[in-house]
Amino acid sequence: MFRSLHHIKDEHAEKSLFRRRSISAMVIVILAMSLLAARFFYLQVWEYSSLQTQSDNNRIRLQVVAPNRGLIFDRNGVSLAENQPAYRLEITPERLSRKRPGKPRISMDEALLETLDKLEKLVAINPTQRQRLLDSWKRSKAFQAITLRLSLTAAEVGVLAVNRHQLPGVEITPYLNRYYPGGEAMTHLTGYVGRIDDNDLVGLDTDNYRANTHIGKTGIELYREKLLHGLSGYQKIETNVQGRLIRVLERSDPQAGQDLILAIDTRLQLAAWEAMGEYAGSVIALDPRNGDVLAMVSKPSFDANLFVNGISQAAYDRILHAEGRPLYNRALKGGYEPGSTLKPFVALAGLEAGLINASTRIFSSGDFYLPGVSRPYRDWKKGGHGWVTLRPALAQSVNTYFYDLGVKLGIDGMHDYIQQFGFGAPTGIDLFGEAVGVLPSREWKRKRNNQPWYPGETVIAAIGQGFNVATPLQLATSTAALAMNGKRYVPRLVRGIKAHGAEETQWLPPVAASSVPIVNLQDWELVREGMVDVVHGATGSARAIGVDSAYTIAGKSGTAQVFGLAEGEEYDASKVIRRLRNHALFVAWAPVAEPKIVVAVIVEHADGGGSTMAAPIAKILMDTWLLEAGHLGGDKGKIVAGGESIE
Repeated sequence: MFRSLHHIKDEHAEKSLFRRRSISAMVIVILAMSLLAARFFYLQVWEYSSLQTQSDNNRIRLQVVAPNRGLIFDRNGVSLAENQPAYRLEITPERLSRKRPGKPRISMDEALLETLDKLEKLVAINPTQRQRLLDSWKRSKAFQAITLRLSLTAAEVGVLAVNRHQLPGVEITPYLNRYYPGGEAMTHLTGYVGRIDDNDLVGLDTDNYRANTHIGKTGIELYREKLLHGLSGYQKIETNVQGRLIRVLERSDPQAGQDLILAIDTRLQLAAWEAMGEYAGSVIALDPRNGDVLAMVSKPSFDANLFVNGISQAAYDRILHAEGRPLYNRALKGGYEPGSTLKPFVALAGLEAGLINASTRIFSSGDFYLPGVSRPYRDWKKGGHGWVTLRPALAQSVNTYFYDLGVKLGIDGMHDYIQQFGFGAPTGIDLFGEAVGVLPSREWKRKRNNQPWYPGETVIAAIGQGFNVATPLQLATSTAALAMNGKRYVPRLVRGIKAHGAEETQWLPPVAASSVPIVNLQDWELVREGMVDVVHGATGSARAIGVDSAYTIAGKSGTAQVFGLAEGEEYDASKVIRRLRNHALFVAWAPVAEPKIVVAVIVEHADGGGSTMAAPIAKILMDTWLLEAGHLGGDKGKIVAGGESIE
């Protein structure tokens, strides 16, 4: 009986236990809910801004939008550099598939290599392109697209589109490819764009170039890079978990580069290119009234289009080792002895110094001797020219006349006067890399060689040889100053800038250089008359181009020696291998009374002198500009040749 009473339930105790347990459970639930609410508050309120940013970063991306590069035209609107639609192959590393069924995830580097291997089976990818992408990956962000191939063919675009589902992270991106329709004749002018490399990144605004693959490398493309490039834009895009574009949330359009209008005349440029034939050399044509570069040819040349998207090593080697050094811009960097083309400036120096006048006569026997020196300095004409004054000395290029004048002037007298025309200094043309040439003086030789100046060096300097070195641009600009009575302009290629889509063009004013002071205008007229006699005189060295000319020309021929002759030895081009033959030079302007074009021609290793090889080329350019292009007008000029007035 007592045992059964022991097992009777204690309801009060059970209720008390249940109550305690319920309260404990309730407290735990309340605490848990409180903690959850606090966490929700922390995430939704306190950390809202930070988490919202992270969320946006996962689905919203900022893409840089490359601007369209500005175009380049000649003075008549002919296209010299344009943009053509094309497609490039890009890889975004962070979007590559890193999953491998039944195996651990691979690294991003391994995924990139696997993708490259797949792509090589679909389209042509050379080792250089592969390595360039891997190098770019090392310095890029994982979310940035890296270009693997440019200028995909239509067939390659089709193959990649069909296999796109197997290539996550690989995109075919449309873009505008640079193209130069002018070919070799324009390359040294326009230059070209090329792939951005480590050297380009120095001092570059990387933010503005983040979406670009190309940059100006040479020529106008390099010199006017900032104008041509424009400003990058951006767009905010929303993507899904696979990184595919859903929509564009916000966009700031890029600012296209500005178009450039050059002073170059394509017809004149091509005429100069063709006139040079198979010879190497340079042709410069200027408008002396404002410094416009109407033509600037350096031959041989190369096709700039080969370099735009990366040239193969084999193709580059062919250009690099081709005869005549096509990569070398002779017009800008070439240095030549000016030869007899310097004589008009030496003559003017003597006239302005009062050392000679129109009546000063020198007897040319064919040999010139310095006092106390037995070695003769020979004239080009055996036996000499007899008694000559300045005009026939210029017309027939009498060396002995200028030997004597050079000694009277002295090397420093020649240097101080002639340098005012721009010899021995850069012209300031709107291109990088211009050579400065050499206008020798005592001080120059002392600094360069730590040697004194010798009288014999003055003699040969007076006929443009010895240490004298001039560029084709210097010959053209100095001749322009002579034609314009000392007024000088900085040569320019760009004459106008036009914002993309704008109707109005901003025309750039000519830039004046320091003028050459005139002591006596009659001295300048006398030199010009001598240069007219060169072309229109009965005994002028270049009279062949003056026959039946529709306008008057003032010119001067010259020869630049490539190697020295032994004493008493005569030069015979037919007996000298081509690479040792003399260079032929000619400078001229027309019409004489109102100059509208100046031409400087240098033919390397020519088969004849300046009068027979370079002068005809200059005449072709003057005919093209004055007659065919209609710039002569009604002014044919008035000349006095050999004492007879000619209309």
